[in-house]
Amino acid sequence: MGDQFLIRMYNVGVGDCIYLRIPDGGQHVHVLIDCGTIGSIKLLKAALADIKEQLPPVEGEPQNKRLDLLVATHRHRDHIKGFDPEFFEGIRIGHIWMSAVMNPDHPQASRSLQLHQGVSQAMRSLEASGQALSPEMQLLASMYSIGNDGAVEALRSTLPAANQIQPRYVVAGQTGQQLGLHLQDTQIKVLGPEENIDFYYLGDETAADFVGLSVFDRYFKPKALKLEHYQPHNISISELKMLQNRILSDPLGFAEKDSSIQNNSSVVLLFEWRGRRLLFVADAEWEGEFAEGKHNGAWNVMWQLHRDELSQPLDFLKIGHHGSFNATPWRPDKPASNEVNQILDAVLPLPAVGESPGAAAIVSTLRTNVYKPIPSAQLLAELGRRVHSTRNYAQALAALPDFDLLTDLPLPAYEQAFLHQPQPLRTDLEMLLTGDTFVEVAIDPAN
Repeated sequence: MGDQFLIRMYNVGVGDCIYLRIPDGGQHVHVLIDCGTIGSIKLLKAALADIKEQLPPVEGEPQNKRLDLLVATHRHRDHIKGFDPEFFEGIRIGHIWMSAVMNPDHPQASRSLQLHQGVSQAMRSLEASGQALSPEMQLLASMYSIGNDGAVEALRSTLPAANQIQPRYVVAGQTGQQLGLHLQDTQIKVLGPEENIDFYYLGDETAADFVGLSVFDRYFKPKALKLEHYQPHNISISELKMLQNRILSDPLGFAEKDSSIQNNSSVVLLFEWRGRRLLFVADAEWEGEFAEGKHNGAWNVMWQLHRDELSQPLDFLKIGHHGSFNATPWRPDKPASNEVNQILDAVLPLPAVGESPGAAAIVSTLRTNVYKPIPSAQLLAELGRRVHSTRNYAQALAALPDFDLLTDLPLPAYEQAFLHQPQPLRTDLEMLLTGDTFVEVAIDPAN
């Protein structure tokens, strides 16, 4: 184990908390990628307690542990909820990296930031209004809770101050060395997000979509302010009425637009270590195909701008967005020549007949129907054909004493069927089988 690249993915429900231990230059480098959940904070506390046990003491400070790099891929609570300074007491952090879209002063994300601020205000007001919300709306509203502000503040200010460091807002094209993390055997490349977030992930949207977003919350309150009592200088009354009607009729649409931008501006990291290539994609999404100046998926942008980095097979893939269909490029209804299928075939090619897959992949997931069915059973079965770190969960669960697959794991019939096909190791079912609070993969060096 001492000479292997270790990936430990914790069971935190729907969320990511990933610990890496990387042999480098005669010592180990320790990395934490995300720490969040939409579920109980107890899961995160347990994960962080275990991570702390893995960390070495700081030289000259035996009472403190050393964490070389902390990465917050994007601002959704299922990725940052656990960044509470109290949880990191006794841990010395060497570097903090965040997505450029989390920088409130990023000039090439001004419209995306405006959209996020307006949607945040609107969703919080909607949640506080007492209106009955669908489960999907409840989940979306929770993603914009005031608690998220505390986690972002901890990442931007509190944790950096406590460790006497400056956080870095990273963009594609940067390397670990350029960001101040000097390693000998490991190269870290940032593949996303692009610096021009508005151009690549938001695209050409009408001004009426974004002007006046700061007053969205007024129109979700039980007694909305009359339009004639509020007249912004940069939008006409007719435009404001149009905007109000759109938001009132489709709050879910605006929230989903912002949520997609946050996912697509995730920090995507490629680790190159002793002949191995490991990709961590957070919640990066894909679209049909790349179109300049339009709303694009992060995978499509990376394929367009960083194809050299994605044209070689991976040795490890962190499956994106908890197994959601929109986060791993694959279109079963399209030919292999389709852009999306080209991406998957490049990074995780199907093995030749009679050969075994060479790559590993794992997923942090918990099945939910509330927001974009997670995980996609069909997708996981497809990935099971392309990686070796798999399990036939139907067989494994059937072997448990006093366990009935149909009654003790109440899944829809279509998902039950896919459980009979090998799937990548997943945190929810591994815990059910083994009781372990994490899934672990160790990658041997190639040279």
